[in-house]
Amino acid sequence: MTGVNVIVAIGIIAAVGDIRRFREPQKLVSYFGLNPRVRQSGLGLAQYGRISKHGRSHARAMLVEAAWAAAKAPGPLRAFFLRIRNKRGHQVAAVAVARKLAVLIWHLLTKEQDFARRWWRQSRGSSLSRPARRASGVGRRGSAYAYNVKELRNSEKAAAENA
Repeated sequence: MTGVNVIVAIGIIAAVGDIRRFREPQKLVSYFGLNPRVRQSGLGLAQYGRISKHGRSHARAMLVEAAWAAAKAPGPLRAFFLRIRNKRGHQVAAVAVARKLAVLIWHLLTKEQDFARRWWRQSRGSSLSRPARRASGVGRRGSAYAYNVKELRNSEKAAAENA
């Protein structure tokens, strides 16, 4: 998986234990303390704050380090990182990628799939189901446009299959 090496994978497995005790990915995210704090009273609007930091601090730190590595490699996680970084800053973007990695880890472990199969199915499905761009965004290419080059995508797919 992009950004996750053997040490991080072993650390996450050791911290989580049996993945089946988490019924949904949000429970795993809460276990790591990567979910935002919510302040709400009665029918008032919810105010979302910083991450809760409740839970396993070592596993959370490993996920954030893996997120930094994933943000440097080309792919959808880097595109997500760059999109969030432009809006909120690089620290917030790294934690957002760490949260996304935790959700992806939950899906991979509960459904017992390998990363390459889930990666390509997810990226192909999401690109086909996206809504059409608004007129204001037409003609502007984002920072992740290079990933849409077919040769680059095919070479990365071949590398993932070989791994």
